[in-house]
Amino acid sequence: MSGSTGYIRTIEDMERLYYGAGTGNNAWAYSGTDLLKADSPMMSSTAGTYQAIFGRKVWSQLNQEFNAFSVIPKKPWEKSGWRVTTAKADFTKGGGVGENATLPETTKPTFQHVSTKPKTVAHSFDLSETAMFLADKDDGLGDARAVMKMEMAKHHTEHINKMLLEDLDTPAGNDFESLDRITSNSFIEDHTAFADVSAESDHNIYSLTRAGKTAGSAQWYDAQVDAGASSAQRALTLNTLDGMFRKVWEAGGQPKVILTGYDTLETIQQLLQPQQRFVEMKRVVPGVNGVKGVPGIQGGFMVATYNGVPIIPSKDIHKEAGGASRLYFLDTDYLWFTTAKPTLYHESGIETGDPFGINRLGQMGMFHTMGELICTFFKASGKIRDLS
Repeated sequence: MSGSTGYIRTIEDMERLYYGAGTGNNAWAYSGTDLLKADSPMMSSTAGTYQAIFGRKVWSQLNQEFNAFSVIPKKPWEKSGWRVTTAKADFTKGGGVGENATLPETTKPTFQHVSTKPKTVAHSFDLSETAMFLADKDDGLGDARAVMKMEMAKHHTEHINKMLLEDLDTPAGNDFESLDRITSNSFIEDHTAFADVSAESDHNIYSLTRAGKTAGSAQWYDAQVDAGASSAQRALTLNTLDGMFRKVWEAGGQPKVILTGYDTLETIQQLLQPQQRFVEMKRVVPGVNGVKGVPGIQGGFMVATYNGVPIIPSKDIHKEAGGASRLYFLDTDYLWFTTAKPTLYHESGIETGDPFGINRLGQMGMFHTMGELICTFFKASGKIRDLS
């Protein structure tokens, strides 16, 4: 090779070209090991030389949907009680009147009072003054108060969603009532036959004591329930779905929404495919008045329907051990969340000029909601349980 214009035939030729080897007595003779000696390179793993920057964006790895709470209508709390008609007037006394005959005996329906009180659910968090200061320096969260407020708002709403979907065997106590307890049937879900009903008193709700088997039959406060014999699990069928619609219709209800889990929704779709019955999709928008279809409006989200009723999935739907999620057929004309106080956010502490309010140099925030889940006509809703 002559100078830098010759051909590069060997790696030595390339080294001479790039490393400037001379010629004659000044020529550099590369031994092949000059650049391969033992060394101590600085690597990305070398202590003190590299630090990842995490940034201020927090990527959630959690499913925090609250679909059940979203689709239930919200109404303001106007009163703490309501009257219900529990039995019709006596039909055996007839009503036909013969010519110049005496009038039939009088009759009347049966009425009863039902009452409850609002409940308060609250979730709070706190931050130290030092944590808030450092969060805005270096590689911190940034506005730690804003981050915590956003995360706890989701936590508060998701927790309410979980309350609304607790099972029958979990008395509400200070929590909001649940759909599973509202759609219970103290005659069918007898505590002597169902392992998940530990006591007859599990059915009691609001100011009502549900009698269960001692009443001899289902009562006015019992919802429509399709259960496996002695809680035995069975496969969901279209006949089961159609049967629940029939029961609710015969009782005077009209399901406005079906709530279930993602697993049972998948089963419904699989049931319809072999019969060439395609799952109709509908665009719905959850709001204060429940879930509504909005044809022609590009908002909300698409959901499957059955008999024209939207099916809304939620991750928190109860399921039997080893089984599939239950289905709730809800007539939201008679079921809603009565709101005494809507979800409110409060803050107190050093950042808002009131460290004495929390008695330390920090900041505390709290979300709280006041109300109760109300049902004024139990038989208008129902559930399917014990699914494999």
